[in-house]
Parts: sequence; C-alpha cells; structure tokens
Amino acid sequence: MNLTAEDIFSIKSANEFNSVALNIFKLQAQNCNVYREYIFHLGIDADEITEIAQIPFLPISFFKSHSVLSSTDPVEVTFSSSGTTGMVQSSHHVTDAKLYEQSYLQAFTEFYGDVTDYCFLALLPSYQQRSGSSLIYMVNDLIEKSKHPQSGYFLYNHSELLQTLLDLKSKKQKTVLIGVTYALLDFIENFDIDFPELIVMETGGMKGKRKEMVREELHEQLSKGFGVKAIHSEYGMTELLSQAYSLGEGIFNCPNWLKVVIRDTNDPLSLMPNGRTGGINVIDLANINSCSFIATQDLGRINPDQSFEVLGRFDNADIRGCNLLVQ
Repeated sequence: MNLTAEDIFSIKSANEFNSVALNIFKLQAQNCNVYREYIFHLGIDADEITEIAQIPFLPISFFKSHSVLSSTDPVEVTFSSSGTTGMVQSSHHVTDAKLYEQSYLQAFTEFYGDVTDYCFLALLPSYQQRSGSSLIYMVNDLIEKSKHPQSGYFLYNHSELLQTLLDLKSKKQKTVLIGVTYALLDFIENFDIDFPELIVMETGGMKGKRKEMVREELHEQLSKGFGVKAIHSEYGMTELLSQAYSLGEGIFNCPNWLKVVIRDTNDPLSLMPNGRTGGINVIDLANINSCSFIATQDLGRINPDQSFEVLGRFDNADIRGCNLLVQ
C-alpha cells in the first residue's frame, strides 16, 4: 500500500479523509514501533479497526521519550519543542521536509490566498533564539517565497517595525505580522498603529515573560493596539506537520487533511460528541512518516460546523508555546 503526498493533499471530502486515514493507520500500526507497541499494550487488534472512531491516539508525551517514526528513510530535519530549563523537549523527526512545506503552503493559500501577494513580518524573539523550531522553518520559507523586499524578522527593534508597518499601510500592501504573544504585547505598549487591513497572527505563549491572559482580554488589547477588528491565530505544534487557523474569536478551522476530534477526559479511548468539552485529539495525515494520530494535552470542543475552540490545558501539562491561552 503506497500512499503519496497527492493522496493526502488532494482530499476533498470526509469520505476521502476517512479512507486515507484508515490506510495510514494500518501502515503506522505496522511500521511505527512505539505506536505498534502502544496499540499492543492497549489490547487492541489493529486489523479490527474499520472506522476512525476506533483508532487509538498516541499520547503526545511519547515524542519526548521515543523516536516516533514509521519510515526507514533518513531523517532530513528534527524539530524540537520550546521549554524552560530542565524540561524534556519533544522531538519530531521528519524524513520528508517537503510534506511539511506542502502542508503549510497549501493551507495558507486555502485560508489567505497566494503567498506572493503578502509581505510577512515576524516578531518571534524566543523562537529565533533557539534551534529546531518548526515555526521558524515555516516563517523563513514564507518570507522567502513572498519575494517581498520588506519581508523579514524584527527581534527587538520595535521602532523599525513600526516604520515598516506605516510604510506598508501607505502602500496598501497586504501584510501578515506573525508574533509570539508577549512580543506583540510589548510592541503595543510602546506604539499603537491604526492598520485595519493588517493580519495580526499570534502564535501564543508568554514564555514566562508575562502573566497568562484569557483569550478575550488578550485579543481585545491586541485589536486596539494594532487597529484591527480581529486577531488571527494558528494552532500548530512541534509534533504536527499541519496547522489549523483562526481568523478571529478563537474559532479554528482545519485544512482538509487535518481533523480534530474530542476525547472523553475520563475515558481517553472514547470520543465525545460535538459541543462537549474534552481532550483534543488530532489526525494529521501529513504526519504519514511519524504518527498521524496524536492525543494532545489541550482541552477543547468542536462546534456544529466542525470548527473547534481551544479552551485550556490539562492540569500539570507542560506549557508549550504554540497557541494556548488560559481560558
């Protein structure tokens, strides 16, 4: 059974998703050692799985303690999670970086349009100052592919960022400012700008720099500071090769090869109906060479239109810096 990137990124319907997901499950249940052992210890027969609701999800913590691979190809890049000193980092070994590139480029195009129409500005100091960040890998590529002369990073040079934003506003240039939460707040404490067309995309995470805030309060402050109607967000993490996007109000939607389901917090092998709060499980078909079925430490719920919201984290879960705010 050979699945290709085309099989994943051309998915158009729920039926196609389910078919590809079940095929990937069969492959990973055989070829991903840690996932195979996990399924065995649960007493589950992989051959008897016939629908997505029956698939067991690998706890995300295994990426800290094991090499999660279902491919024997050489590892091209290893992404690692951020964390405080002494915290064990997750490692995601990627044997085909082009899967990641196609995933974020196609998803951005679907949600926002052609990358070359935009100027990308990045305010990601804590990510820039370490190695192994999948977010920096993506932003580097978006900056390069935009081919816009003003695309780039702003570490702590907020005055230069302000002048760049004012210039882009005057030119009516489509612009994305992607920033870690605390850095965006630092910027608007010193400057404010009325740039209604600007897309402000916060990646979450105070990184211990500030007190965590509820999303509504945070987005209200950022909206006022940048003069925008809504704050966008991306939901992604080291262990995934795909992102979901929110165009405002903390409501996330997935590209067609990514799906979120909610597990019962009291019975982790059971899924919850829409509207109920529980643990977020993610099916990321771009993870074909690692594990596509991940039980995260995030809490959330699915809305009737299949969008989802992130409502917090399990107690004692490590703080990670993708897009988690205390609710």
